[in-house]
Amino acid sequence: MFSIPGKQAVTMTDRAAAQIRKLMERDGNQGLRIGVKKGGCAGMEYTMDYATEIDPHDEVVEQEGARVMIAPMAQMFLFGTEIDYEVSLLESGFRFNNPNVEDACGCGESIKFKDIEELSAEQQG
Repeated sequence: MFSIPGKQAVTMTDRAAAQIRKLMERDGNQGLRIGVKKGGCAGMEYTMDYATEIDPHDEVVEQEGARVMIAPMAQMFLFGTEIDYEVSLLESGFRFNNPNVEDACGCGESIKFKDIEELSAEQQG
């Protein structure tokens, strides 16, 4: 597991925490599990699923009663990310403000991360 002592892997804005709490209360889930997978025009996509149980290998982040679990393979890519929840006239949804993203496609659904060596050096230094 990748972590830096005393620092949460991700943070949530008040809006994101409120929405995650609402989803947890409504559906009786343990929280949301976030990760990344290959796909999209830039190479990678975020994943977000309801979590009915906490995997012992997940990084668990709790804030204001909201809980997210980070899948083991995604921890390095998501470290330092702020999760926000935005509402506009046309859409609403979670947004990831991720300092590890090097490039994103025009629609914002697909991202490209910095090289693993570069990520590792930045996060440890």
